[in-house]
Amino acid sequence: MTKIPEIFKIESYDYELPDDKIAKYPASPRDSSRLLVVDESGNFLERRFRQIVDFLRAGDLLILNDTRVFPARMYGRKKTGGKVEFLLLENLSPRRWKVLVKPGRRLPVGTVVNFDDLMEAEVICRFDDGSRMVEFSAQDEKFWRILDEIGHIPLPHYIAREDEPSDRETYQTVYAKNRGAVAAPTAGLHFTEDLLEKIKKMGVEIAYITLNVGWGTFKPIEVSDIREHKMHREYYIISKDAADRINSALGDGRRIIAVGTTTTRALESAANESIPVVPQKRWTDIFIYPTYEFKIVDAMVTNFHLPKSSLIVMVSAFAGIETIMKAYTYALENDFRFYSYGDAMLLFRRTGKP
Repeated sequence: MTKIPEIFKIESYDYELPDDKIAKYPASPRDSSRLLVVDESGNFLERRFRQIVDFLRAGDLLILNDTRVFPARMYGRKKTGGKVEFLLLENLSPRRWKVLVKPGRRLPVGTVVNFDDLMEAEVICRFDDGSRMVEFSAQDEKFWRILDEIGHIPLPHYIAREDEPSDRETYQTVYAKNRGAVAAPTAGLHFTEDLLEKIKKMGVEIAYITLNVGWGTFKPIEVSDIREHKMHREYYIISKDAADRINSALGDGRRIIAVGTTTTRALESAANESIPVVPQKRWTDIFIYPTYEFKIVDAMVTNFHLPKSSLIVMVSAFAGIETIMKAYTYALENDFRFYSYGDAMLLFRRTGKP
């Protein structure tokens, strides 16, 4: 049996996280969250997020994911009165969606679920992964209007509380625009409109891409060798304006700073298609793990991720697994807050531009 190199062992990306380190609510104001800066040499610096400006400079290109989280969790009832929970995953056609359902065993094909007498959904088929295809009685703007009224923000399971009205604002970036995500691009939650304005006035260029974050972002890696992991797919859009800004920065040798693993995923997917980057709308199932050579991103803003997740593997590919695991240990020892509503890191690629 061939021995798995340490950097490919999933156990190398594990760590113990006490429950009290998981942020249940965000910092207020947003940019008062803490920031752990990991420089090119692997040194750690503690700041408040608003002080990220001290590490940016004129000419940098900051790229943000402007996807918008929609209220994708729904609660309905079968004709028998039994309660049913839907989590909308993917829009397949005007009326049809791929959904996760609870309780799954009691929802055979043909079951009709009623949502507050405003809309119904019929189970059409069951997919191999246990999810269902359902057909709603409403579509287009009527569907979205009803969903906005009865849907719930799909907070990740580890937040371990019901969603509250305030989550509709706080689990959304201030620049969220393009509806389609079932999870927030959480690195962007730390930015305020004032902070973005300050960054612009410094001479930092800002561009927006869209990657609709899917539920698979929370899925743990379940194979012992990460190279065998099958990555979930997500849809992304890079406009002509964003592509032009990216290509200009690449041509000039200016730093490109990605806000979030989702932005990084879209950028590197595009780079693997072609450089110069061209405008595109497509699905990606790219899995970035150590030995991957980054083609666009020089620095990354990111939160602290789940153990054994594809996201902690990605940031390890970016900054080095040893550096990342040391940074997580440091963060735990110094009471940083973890996960979606937690604190942030600013990572620089070791081979980044000077």
